[in-house]
Amino acid sequence: MKSLKNTELEVIVLEKKLKEIEEKYSEIEKELSNPDIVSDMEKYKSLSSELKKLSPIVEKANEYEKTLKEIKENEELLEDEELKELAREELKGLKEKKETLENEIKVLLLPKDEADENNVILEIRAGTGGEEAALFAADLFRMYTRFAERKGFKVEILSKSVSDTGGFKEIIAEIKGKGAYSLFKFESGTHRVQRIPITESQGRIHTSAATVAVLPEAENIDVEIKPEDLRIDVFRASGHGGQHVNTTDSAVRITHLPTGIVVSCQDEKSQYKNKEKAMKILKSRLYDLLRRQKEEERAKERRSQIGSGDRSERIRTYNFPQGRVTDHRINLTLYKLDSIMEGELDELIEALILDDQAKKLKESGL
Repeated sequence: MKSLKNTELEVIVLEKKLKEIEEKYSEIEKELSNPDIVSDMEKYKSLSSELKKLSPIVEKANEYEKTLKEIKENEELLEDEELKELAREELKGLKEKKETLENEIKVLLLPKDEADENNVILEIRAGTGGEEAALFAADLFRMYTRFAERKGFKVEILSKSVSDTGGFKEIIAEIKGKGAYSLFKFESGTHRVQRIPITESQGRIHTSAATVAVLPEAENIDVEIKPEDLRIDVFRASGHGGQHVNTTDSAVRITHLPTGIVVSCQDEKSQYKNKEKAMKILKSRLYDLLRRQKEEERAKERRSQIGSGDRSERIRTYNFPQGRVTDHRINLTLYKLDSIMEGELDELIEALILDDQAKKLKESGL
């Protein structure tokens, strides 16, 4: 018996999966036409949602099957002396299209991250480097704000701590927009900058760092927080240098007792608004903790931590003298520092998404 090549095996596996999905799609369509299902709104919504998820795969599968049929027809025409040259030329383009469709379908078949469509809680903190690190944290926040705005997302600052030179010791913001997390999730980690600080009188290049945490914003259904698990303290908000900015106890500190997570908010004059913002951050941190615990469990099996978004990982270096940005996870260097700092992150993020997809495809065996 002739042994199959890996590519042939991959195609067999792919076509088998597509057949299963098409059968499932047909079954759901039949169920949705059942009057009993139509009267059960919860069941109807669930099936409609599942059908919607399968639709892009089925559409690609139909296009793929049509391409396979055209390939077969043109291969038969190779026996015709008058048409074989035309058929050969057609076949070249059809086979390229077939390979492209196979790759697109493989990506569609990958398990979806349940948080990809969520809003984002973005946390940036100055690391090593003193005032220069705080200034770099502010530059990163400006970069992400510009990128978010270009994507049509809204950015709202939830909490901030300003340094003496106008940088950020810490800044926490919400980025609102469908699919925000899918674009920002690879930004978690340590970002390093190499440049001459404004505080440096002798023109020496310094290395500083800031850490970025990207959390999917938690919806109410994602995290359950029991009131008895919270300790809520109120205190008087203070401004830059320690002076009081108001005379009421409007600042809020929430401690989640089971995990020890502490969130403080004091930017708003209203205690209620500060509490609301603090709870939003707390929920997202707890949701992120649960997701990372699950990810760590899966990682024990596959031992694939590269590019996981681990915040202790140095992920990127911004070298101002040479005008370059290097992402260490995928060994990509771009000499476009100025445009990247203006929020033009598409090339970097697209490369990270493709790398992530390649790893997942390898793990899935597709």
